[in-house]
Amino acid sequence: QVQLVESGGGLVQAGGSLRLSCATSGRTFSRYAMGWFRQAPGKERDFVAAVNWNYGSTYYAESVKGRFIISRDYAKITVYLQMNSLKPEDTAVYYCAAMSRSGNYFEAYQFDVWGRGTQVTVSS
Repeated sequence: QVQLVESGGGLVQAGGSLRLSCATSGRTFSRYAMGWFRQAPGKERDFVAAVNWNYGSTYYAESVKGRFIISRDYAKITVYLQMNSLKPEDTAVYYCAAMSRSGNYFEAYQFDVWGRGTQVTVSS
């Protein structure tokens, strides 16, 4: 069974930075893309960023463009989300997800495997 484990969340002041990591464990899993989603209390789970696993092309939600950077370490089978210039509205639980076949990166239902999430809180 494939498991995704997020780390790196925490409490930070507005304007600060955090770096999230998502490590993979378990059986070999053929992945097409990896992504990050977030969910604030009382809201739906929203797309944040995604990376094509083989080609490294990246995709971002408009709300995080220019502030967040998604990257992957192919050898370590790990994906990262560098979050800069954080705002209080970035507060949410951040989830890592893996997509096994070609699909729409922006849609959560296209992703097959999910981590348990890591809390990010940005104070004003």
